[in-house]
Amino acid sequence: MTIISLLLLVSLLPHMTFSAHVKVGIVNGTEAKPHSRPYMVSIQSNKKHVCGGFLISDEFVLTAAHCWNGSETLTVVVGAHDLRKSKNSDHIGVKSYIPHPSYMVHFHWNDIMLLRLQEKVNINNYVEWISLPKNGDHVEANTLCSVAGWGRLKTEGPLSDRLMEANVHVMNKIECYKRWREMFSVTQMMCTRGHGGSCRFDSGGPLICGHTAIGVTAFGDDLLCNSPEKPNVYIKISPYILWINGIIRNVK
Repeated sequence: MTIISLLLLVSLLPHMTFSAHVKVGIVNGTEAKPHSRPYMVSIQSNKKHVCGGFLISDEFVLTAAHCWNGSETLTVVVGAHDLRKSKNSDHIGVKSYIPHPSYMVHFHWNDIMLLRLQEKVNINNYVEWISLPKNGDHVEANTLCSVAGWGRLKTEGPLSDRLMEANVHVMNKIECYKRWREMFSVTQMMCTRGHGGSCRFDSGGPLICGHTAIGVTAFGDDLLCNSPEKPNVYIKISPYILWINGIIRNVK
């Protein structure tokens, strides 16, 4: 995209409306085996689930930048399966909120954020971090991956107390662009299709391919969760690995 095109888009922002929802639960999914995804965390505000996230070290959580409004105090719940139960889980405060410096809220560009925890987690059978891709890693279209979260079970339905999951397939990036147009960045984003998928309040959770977190859940259709016309979109992690590693190294 040229500088002129970018400036034109920015100038149009006040006059444009989008159907993407900023807090994308798992629809048509199944309950995850308890603690089979020990990297999953519930990000909460005033003891209520607002977003997903995932551990990438014993001190850092990766999530979506739009999950924080810039002023609220968030808490991270680790080791949970059923959010109504406290067994095996722990509530940890956030020491530092680190959204990507180039995050653009209107387009979800660079919609990625690190949360530094107030204390390191205790690694055990219920709490563990997940691997990240290398800089430049690429996932081919039609690759089978999965998503998980405590979000809504249907478009206007309740949030799930128990962790849900669903299998999805990576879509061709050109097809993603055709569906979302200027909302979709072919260099920063990827999208998926499947019978099940993300819904509201699953934002920030991981797109997992194999045993690696490849993407961060960013947005989907505001009017219909897991819409076949407007596929769920994720921020690719690989382009941000140098940024992520730089921040983590600086706190050691």
